[in-house]
This record gives sequence, structure tokens and C-alpha cells, in this order.
Amino acid sequence: MTVRKTSGAPAARTWLVTGGAGFIGSNFVHLLFAQEPNARVRVLDKLTYSANLKNLQLFRGRKNFQFIKGDICDARAVARAMAGADVVVNFAAETAVDRSIDDPHTFLRTDVEGVHTLLQQARKEPQLKRFIQISTDEVYGQIKRGSFYENSELRPRNPYAAAKAGGDRLAYSFFATYGLPVIITRASNNYGPRAYLEKMIPLFVTNLLDGQKVPVYGAGLQIRDWLYVSDHCRAVHMLVDRGVSGEVYNVGGGQECTNISLVRRMLKLMQRDERSIKFVQDRPGHDFRYSLDCSKLQRLGWRPEHNLRSGLRSTIDWYSANEDWWRPVKANMERRFFTGYWGRKR
Repeated sequence: MTVRKTSGAPAARTWLVTGGAGFIGSNFVHLLFAQEPNARVRVLDKLTYSANLKNLQLFRGRKNFQFIKGDICDARAVARAMAGADVVVNFAAETAVDRSIDDPHTFLRTDVEGVHTLLQQARKEPQLKRFIQISTDEVYGQIKRGSFYENSELRPRNPYAAAKAGGDRLAYSFFATYGLPVIITRASNNYGPRAYLEKMIPLFVTNLLDGQKVPVYGAGLQIRDWLYVSDHCRAVHMLVDRGVSGEVYNVGGGQECTNISLVRRMLKLMQRDERSIKFVQDRPGHDFRYSLDCSKLQRLGWRPEHNLRSGLRSTIDWYSANEDWWRPVKANMERRFFTGYWGRKR
């Protein structure tokens, strides 16, 4: 087996960012151009319900930016998008746990088969220096005490997490078998600008802006670690050059709190009271707590720049100032996110 060696960042690299019209992917493109203005960036995105071309409008028309509409399961589209790329970052994924409960097959196709298609093409690109597979803390399952390390057992508890675990391990296998320069990241719950509104924080912020109630699962005692999206993007960008092929890196915000505590923080920041809370039936198989030990990443020099208060404030300000972005999205959202899992009263 020959493992490809990586070197320092050249003056101008060619990047393929899959899922780059979505939440985290588009934020990464913004950070990438801020860090490497001369980079050649291609975005491959299927433009499913959670993607939005408005996320990339700042870059449309630039000579060093190209958008390609396509599915990561489509080998021809992937070959076109990846041709000559120095770095591939795979953000493309089905990500909503609620949707995975109703439709596991779609998640298996994108999050496993799609990853396989990307990896197979990566083997044909001799100039490729790095392949970053974006995974999730949910592959570990839940943990009542302590934190997960990168070598902790994977015990995914819902179809989304299981599909992501499949893509995660498949990516590693291409390092171990073919020497592909793969790195896997497992991040905690992301939040911030441009998140699709089925996610907890943007749904709640926009509901509160409209004077609507926010639906809280069960008693709201589930515990999550919250990671501001730009902090996640900085970690990924750093790992392209400082990370080690074949390794996994946890990326967490170090901001754990219960869901009900998070809601109360949001209510306070938005000057609302607890009459805005509606408790609803808990989700099937709802994981109680996730927690990541990120010391491995921190040893490379990364630290989150946002705590939960500053991150929430920034997020609320963005949605407050960008109604033209989220109002059309919310108008077209499936009603089940208001009357299905999200809407069933206890």
C-alpha cells in the first residue's frame, strides 16, 4: 500500500466542495474564499429541499468559482466535478433524523452509496492531496457520562446515524486499502447562518420572530453540545494541511446544555417568556446525550471562537436581518414539521 503524502498549502488550490449549497457547506465556501481568495472552488450540489443557491450568490460570476448541479451518486457528475481537484470536502448528505425514521433508504443511498461514488473517483485523481469526509457525533450513539474519543465504539441509534457511520468507515477503508489521503471529522450539533429551518435553532428563532410557539420534544432534557458553524469550518480547513491521513478528529463546541435550557436562553435573548414553549411527544429512539472529547484537534491549535451566548446572538441577528432568505423557505416547508413529530402534543 502506498500512502500519498501531503504538503503545505500551495498558492492556489482547486477545491471540490460537495453539498456546498447547503448549510455547513456554503459556510465553508465563504470561509474558504476568505482564507484562500485565489482558490479555484467547485461546488457539486443536487439542490434538494435543504439547499439554497442564495447561499452562494456572492460568488456567482467569479472566474474561480463553478457551480455544478449534480448528485454524488452519479458517477459522471462526480467525475466532471472532481477532475483536477487538489482537495475534496464532502458535506453532501441527508441529515435530518426525523426524515431518516420515515425514509431510511434515501439516507443509505446518499450517505453510503454517494460516499462510495466519490471515493472511487478520488482513486482516479493522482493529483488529489486530501479527501475530507464530514461525519457526525451521532455515529457514537448516546453517552450518559463522560465524552466520546475518536476510538470509541460506534453505536448509531437511528437510520441517519447508521448511514453516516457507514460512509465514515467506508472512507477509512479507502485509506487503509488504497492509500487514499482521507480524514474523517465528527462534529457536534452545528448552528448559525443559512441553516435549513427544520433544524431546532433556526426553526425556533423564526417561530419566535413570527410570534409563534416553539415545539420542545418530551421534557426537553436531552443534552447536546453546540458548535457554531464557522468554528466547524475553520477546523475542517485547518485539517486539510495539519491533519493526518487515516485519522478521525472530533469537532465540538464545548457548549453542552439541555434542550430546555437552550430554549430558555433563546427566549431571554429574544425577549420572550415560557408561554412560547409547546411540549410535544418525544421522537422515537431519541438519544439522550452526545459529548465529544476534542483534545486531539486542539493539540493541532484549533479552539472554538464562539460560546453559546455569542453564537446564539449572532444567529438570531442573522435571521432577523435576512427575512428574504428564510420566509420563502418556511412557506414551502412540509407541514409535518409543524403537525408531525414536531406537532404532536404529549
